[in-house]
Amino acid sequence: MHPSRPAPWIPPLLYAAVLAAGWYAAAAGLGDTGRGATRPLLFTAGLAALLALDLGEARLRPGRTPVPATVALLALRAALIALVAAADGSGLSRVLFVLVPFTAYFALGRAWATGLAAACLALVPFTTPRWYADPEAVSDLLMLGLGLVLTLAMASGAVAERRLRARLEESYRQVAELSAAAERTRVARDVHDGLGHHLTAVVVQLEKARAFSERDAEASRRAVEDAHRSARQALADVRTSVRALRAEPFRLRAALDALVGHHDDVTLHMAGEETAYGTAALTAFYRAAQEGITNARRHASARRIEVTVDLDAAPARLTVTDDGRGIGGAPEGFGLRAMRERVELAGGSVDIAGAAGTGTRLTVTLPRPDGTLPRPDGPLRRPDGALPRQAAP
Repeated sequence: MHPSRPAPWIPPLLYAAVLAAGWYAAAAGLGDTGRGATRPLLFTAGLAALLALDLGEARLRPGRTPVPATVALLALRAALIALVAAADGSGLSRVLFVLVPFTAYFALGRAWATGLAAACLALVPFTTPRWYADPEAVSDLLMLGLGLVLTLAMASGAVAERRLRARLEESYRQVAELSAAAERTRVARDVHDGLGHHLTAVVVQLEKARAFSERDAEASRRAVEDAHRSARQALADVRTSVRALRAEPFRLRAALDALVGHHDDVTLHMAGEETAYGTAALTAFYRAAQEGITNARRHASARRIEVTVDLDAAPARLTVTDDGRGIGGAPEGFGLRAMRERVELAGGSVDIAGAAGTGTRLTVTLPRPDGTLPRPDGPLRRPDGALPRQAAP
């Protein structure tokens, strides 16, 4: 539907209805058409000219018609409709006047359309002598007025629908752009948190192997093996990400075991069941552990790293502590910012503490999805002491 020529099927439909009624009146000898064949031919030629005008405008002006041309075409349409009405014995052709304000509403606006509707309504009394004394003429005038009012109302509704559709299309476009941006951010976080962590481990181990290559062949060999294991773990992490894209379940314990299993300087302590948590929360914990280990090894030169996960706590908690140089006043990089974004999206928070020379402690907390607290002497209860619904007898 073109913005300045909506519902293009309406004018041809009206032309066909008026043509059928006019020729019926001519064949039955109704009105003034019985005096000869000239008026029916003039009537038909006027309708053909109106149809040709519509088709020509649509062909020559596929875009929006300029305002001066629109005004001229409206005047020409009104003149042709008046010609058809004068040649029509059935009187039905007056309904074509509703097309003038209907078209003007979309092309020129409400004010123009209302003015043209009033002008069309005022034109009828001047073309019908003593119309006020003819009940049929008064009835026709009232029906035309009602038709013009309905036409303006329909045009107003169509304009409102068109504007709403345009806003919806713009909203869909913005949502698509935001979704694409969110997906790019997520992929960037996954690449940094996953591959970045393992590639850092590979680099550290290879540098260690090079440093010990001449002094300690065994230590160099072990470093190369560790680098090899880190590379395999990077491949496994890529596969984990692919499984996540396929909506396969994510297992935090298995992922953390694989993460720390080939690091002699990292220990893991994990308590609680992960089945109550969604993939977003478990993935946030896993990526936070990755980021904490990577930063401790790359920037803090830590010798010992400890990862602790407590899923029974309220809120659930993950901590990564190291004995490295400490975070000091260094600004946060992309990794920490991405980790904060991921945790915040899961409804949690991040806290980083540590001073120069005292190591760093990374703490990530996430809310329990059911809002319950663990009780050592019985089933889980809510903070107000009530049993959750699934545990009720």
